[in-house]
Amino acid sequence: MKSAQSKLIPGTIWGIKDKELMTLIMSRDGGKTTVKIIDELLLQPYNKNQLANRLNLDYNTITYHINIIHDHKYITKEQFGNVYFYRPSDKLIKNLNEYNLIKRYMLNMK
Repeated sequence: MKSAQSKLIPGTIWGIKDKELMTLIMSRDGGKTTVKIIDELLLQPYNKNQLANRLNLDYNTITYHINIIHDHKYITKEQFGNVYFYRPSDKLIKNLNEYNLIKRYMLNMK
């Protein structure tokens, strides 16, 4: 009998190894907002105000999502003066292919 692991299909949502990332995005009502924030941070570092303006979202919403993403260590923060800038962590970069698979799957769900 084949193990459940051998039934995973690489390159599909069923082959995702980073279950924490999948849960962060797909198991929360705010998953789409989390994806928008991560996508922006993959382009360049931003602070919370810049993200709020860029995504046309409330500062408190950005803060909520940033805290969750940061707690899971998918982004890091660096302080410049009194301001923190956020950027993708090595953990996210390492799992970028899986992130893109999860994002594509989530955005195609109806």
